[in-house]
Amino acid sequence: MPLELKDTIDGMCSNDYKERFVAEYVQTKVRYNKLRKFIGRVKYAEYADQEPPKHDCPIDLLEKQLFTMGLYLAILETRAKQYEEIKLPEVED
Repeated sequence: MPLELKDTIDGMCSNDYKERFVAEYVQTKVRYNKLRKFIGRVKYAEYADQEPPKHDCPIDLLEKQLFTMGLYLAILETRAKQYEEIKLPEVED
């Protein structure tokens, strides 16, 4: 079963910074995956000459957000692996 935002509540409230770190990583990864899929649906609709999903924000700004979130995830992964010795869970798309 894929991890969801609600699965991170206990971790975010933990006194252990490593548990909070993992929770933050999972939250960011879940949001990243959802945004990536949403952008894909918008672009597909435009390509297929269909009505795109409703969005008030320009797609290029959403793509910038996705890119920045990807950079942040890479930083968290580097910290976890190379410096903090934190095992990050797999977060399914």
